[in-house]
Amino acid sequence: MQLNADVIVIGAGVVGLSTALSLQGRGFDVLVLDREGPAAGASAGNAGAFAFTDILPLASPGILKKAPKWLLDPLGPLSVPPGYALQIAPWMFRFWRACSPARVRQSTLAQTALMDYSKAALEPFLTETGTLGMLEKKGNLQVYESKAELEASLPGWQARAEHGIDFRHMDAAEMATLQPGLAPRFSHGTFTPGWYSIADPKLYTLALADRFRAKGGRIERGEVTALEHLSDGVKLLGHASASWRADKVVLAAGAFSHQIARSLGDKIPLETERGYNTTLPPDAFDLKTQITFGGHGFVISRLSTGIRVGGAVELGGLKRPANFRRSEAMLKKAKAFLPCLKDQGGTQWMGFRPSLPDSLPAIGHARSSHRVVYAFGHGHLGLTQSAGTARLVSDLIQDRDPQIDLSPFSPQRF
Repeated sequence: MQLNADVIVIGAGVVGLSTALSLQGRGFDVLVLDREGPAAGASAGNAGAFAFTDILPLASPGILKKAPKWLLDPLGPLSVPPGYALQIAPWMFRFWRACSPARVRQSTLAQTALMDYSKAALEPFLTETGTLGMLEKKGNLQVYESKAELEASLPGWQARAEHGIDFRHMDAAEMATLQPGLAPRFSHGTFTPGWYSIADPKLYTLALADRFRAKGGRIERGEVTALEHLSDGVKLLGHASASWRADKVVLAAGAFSHQIARSLGDKIPLETERGYNTTLPPDAFDLKTQITFGGHGFVISRLSTGIRVGGAVELGGLKRPANFRRSEAMLKKAKAFLPCLKDQGGTQWMGFRPSLPDSLPAIGHARSSHRVVYAFGHGHLGLTQSAGTARLVSDLIQDRDPQIDLSPFSPQRF
């Protein structure tokens, strides 16, 4: 069998390219295939955060308490379009089961292990790829509109404290010193200094692509629709009779991954969180740190290319048209929360975040082929966990024992 590469990585987002570079560094000839090209999906428009302190799963008792109120607002932090409700019902049932205290404890431990591993891997990876200068360490400020809202968050902060995460609760005066310009409605906050960010997620992902090519890697446009296990490798099938062959394959195609995984017998309940944002010009606001408005489900980040206002969760699949009223609603709130914000001249964006019901990614071998490794479903944390995932997947490709327990991330856990 003539191979197109030792390893083919499906997906040119931040997880796929990080993995391709890691494998390349271990001596493999690597080809990356992507339906659109580098940084075309969620890797282009995220908030730019390495959220290593964000160890609590989205699936939790706390979200169940907020969800009914949020779901009543079609432009709120969490929404399901009425026409999609029946289709997503099985995923929502799994999400509800994952919110039990016992499962949340298990997910938190697993998430913490992956976060710690990814944080340890990040700066060496950035150094190796020549992108360390894009890393920023300006922290994150979570703001609250009342003492009661802060107190409701304390169990989550206690869980972080137990894992050694540094944070500091603040009153309004302390917040004003850290970040001038907040509306008086925010009376309390919590600052997390160990929250890193990247200058711009799209430029970072494109820099990884450039580095990969410069070292001899190939990136081609091609939409893979199915995988076929062969006795001496893997065949990748695409549209119009296109096909490729490799010794091994990494599936890191984000929100489209589960469709390809079905061809190998893995039915993975991946759903699409449609994320929205608006990127304003760099002078829109003097932002000192990333701000999280947790009660409203969005964040404001400073990038090298502008001020990004985005977040929220719309569980609406891959085919529905974008509803940019969600971007407009977040921007309207941002203006109210930061009265000096210049809210004109922004660029809107919508992207697909691949999410599994228990908030953990799928990292592991395919059910029917040890030659195929899955690396998808990171939800909001693809950038955050990209360097760690790349190392883990490279170990699996080389049949090495990974340095953390991957059983909680098994693609077959469902």
